[in-house]
Amino acid sequence: MTTTRQPTIFLPHGGGPCFFMDWTWGPADTWLSTQRFLDGLAASLPAPPKALLVVSGHWEEPAFTASAAAAPELIFDYSGFPEHTYRLTWPAPGEPALAMRVAELLKAAGLPTAISPARGYDHGVFVPLKVAFPQAQIPVVTLSLAASLNPALHLAAGRALAPLRDAGVLIVGSGMSFHNLSGYFRPETPSRARAFDDWLTSTIASPAPQRDALLTAWRQAPFAAYAHPREEHLIPLMVAAGAGGDAPGTRIFHDEPMGAALSAYQFNG
Repeated sequence: MTTTRQPTIFLPHGGGPCFFMDWTWGPADTWLSTQRFLDGLAASLPAPPKALLVVSGHWEEPAFTASAAAAPELIFDYSGFPEHTYRLTWPAPGEPALAMRVAELLKAAGLPTAISPARGYDHGVFVPLKVAFPQAQIPVVTLSLAASLNPALHLAAGRALAPLRDAGVLIVGSGMSFHNLSGYFRPETPSRARAFDDWLTSTIASPAPQRDALLTAWRQAPFAAYAHPREEHLIPLMVAAGAGGDAPGTRIFHDEPMGAALSAYQFNG
């Protein structure tokens, strides 16, 4: 039997448990388009993934750290939401062997690496994937960001992890292409967010050498500091891009929830 090579994806995980509420920061349908995108994600893949490797913007460690928990618990790392959102379930299994393989690949590339035996699924993992893979049957390994948040380092991590794609592993960067919590609903935000989103989309559509150079210098983009006062929600994109091969990436989703342009990207190289 042959294994289908998987793409890599950067997706928006929304705000808190937004897909499982009757309301969120704004009208009840604020995240409906994002939810519909996630609903269709599995069907858009070339084959069902053998496993998922998820890099969440909500986990930082001194070194890249892979979770080797066999049965990860949910981490409800949000606050101020309705009580029922703290009783959500998503019992996707872990895969310790894949976690070890992730660590081996990163170590072989000379990157700082560690293993966590017990790390669970933070909301950057379980909230979007509960929509995209509701049956929770595909094994999932999570990988932290390196605390430096160095874009070149995370691009290198993606390149090191790219062989997993040939084993049927879907590499997912879970973050937000715009993440300025104080910027939502402000009159200046739509134009600023669109300018950054246009730059990001153009960058993703570039061949890998140019893309890597631009992403490494992302702070020079229009309104970069406004779109990301702190970059932890953008850095998962670097891992997805690094693992995405040489071909240009594509934007596969776009919306403007709460007045801020937001996009998802896929790499098939």
